[in-house]
Amino acid sequence: MSKVFTITEGLENMGALRTGGQGSVYKGRRIGPIISAVKLLPTPVHSESMDDVNYRSFINEVEKLKKVNEIPNPNVVKILNSGITESGSFPFIEMEFIEGPDLCELLKPPHEKVFTIKEVIKVADQLACALSHCHKVGVKHGDIKSNNVKFNIHSGNYVLLDFGLSVMSDEQRRSSMRHAGAIEFMAPEQYEGEMLFQTDVYSFGVVLYELLAGRVPFLLGDNGESARNAVMLAHRENTVPDLIEFRKEHFPASWPEHELHVPAWLLQLIGKCLEKNPEERYPDGQALHDAISRNIIAESEEGTAAVVAKLTAENSHLHDQVEHFKRERAADGSVVKMPKALLAGLVILLLGAFAYAIIKPGAAKTAEPPVAHKDSTAVVHHHKKPVLDMAAIRKIKLAVIDSIKKDSVKRDSIKRAAAKKAALIHKKAAPKKKKKKFLGLF
Repeated sequence: MSKVFTITEGLENMGALRTGGQGSVYKGRRIGPIISAVKLLPTPVHSESMDDVNYRSFINEVEKLKKVNEIPNPNVVKILNSGITESGSFPFIEMEFIEGPDLCELLKPPHEKVFTIKEVIKVADQLACALSHCHKVGVKHGDIKSNNVKFNIHSGNYVLLDFGLSVMSDEQRRSSMRHAGAIEFMAPEQYEGEMLFQTDVYSFGVVLYELLAGRVPFLLGDNGESARNAVMLAHRENTVPDLIEFRKEHFPASWPEHELHVPAWLLQLIGKCLEKNPEERYPDGQALHDAISRNIIAESEEGTAAVVAKLTAENSHLHDQVEHFKRERAADGSVVKMPKALLAGLVILLLGAFAYAIIKPGAAKTAEPPVAHKDSTAVVHHHKKPVLDMAAIRKIKLAVIDSIKKDSVKRDSIKRAAAKKAALIHKKAAPKKKKKKFLGLF
């Protein structure tokens, strides 16, 4: 049975989460339900005295690290505690335990080999926010890689973990680089044990490259010395491969084609992060985050402008259609095209109005003897009062209105005109005084 590794009083060791050249991470539990992640550094402290170089370096860097949590940030893991283990005298940092997968796990089955562009931009924004927060208080992370960025399943945020390398001395870093498993994410200057703000920016660029391409720029074939040296040399001298080609290679068949079109600004940003010379990269996390924010806002404004332009064009097209329709209606009004039934009804109404206008009050006194018309069935009797057949007019009026209703929208003007004329005839046809009857035209 293996010996139980004691961390410190009140902090139970629940087993290793992962191990590596830069230390091991254990799952810890304090009294009660509180779960944490404990980073053990690989170099032991011989004496808990400021005379011990390793101890002094650890204490100084931990003091810097405490500043990271003075202002909480949703994209940076909380540092809960630090100290020296009871067994082995190893420095440790206790951090909040984030429940959820890391980026490395999200690139493996059953997940796709690449991220969507939208999700990559989200990671870029939140990880740059974390770096900006750390760099503002003078803390360099030094170990940005896929499995040090977790997706918090409770908050939906991406969180930067593991500040172990940041509390090492330069000599400890140089020693740990020889055994580091994350050599594919390291900046060229990091192989000499040097760590700058721009070092984090370079590793940030490798992470984004991996999310878009489905692999890092320079792959480590195995963990042998020659393979590691080849990767180190590639970071220093080789041109970064075109990530779009790798994205095409790992592109899911079910995804829409537009996911292949990575925004130019994002490609340029990654290219600048991966410059060999630190001076040609973004100077720190804050400058990096500002650049991402500007491009996200610009992209949003361009998208809004495109939508507005499209709506304006559609509105203009609809306006042109309305104007064209109005011109057609006007043309139809000037040259009226009426159905035969409507035309016949209007002719009959006009004849009735004409007849009524001729036979006025007092006309019966000078009326001629009755005359029969061969195209009319009506007979005029001079000895009776003239009466217009109102039932027949009403019947014609209804027939006219019904015909108009059945006609197309373009005949609306005719409907109003016919209805108005019918109303006028009806008004004129109603006698105000009793006169001699005129036995109708119908």
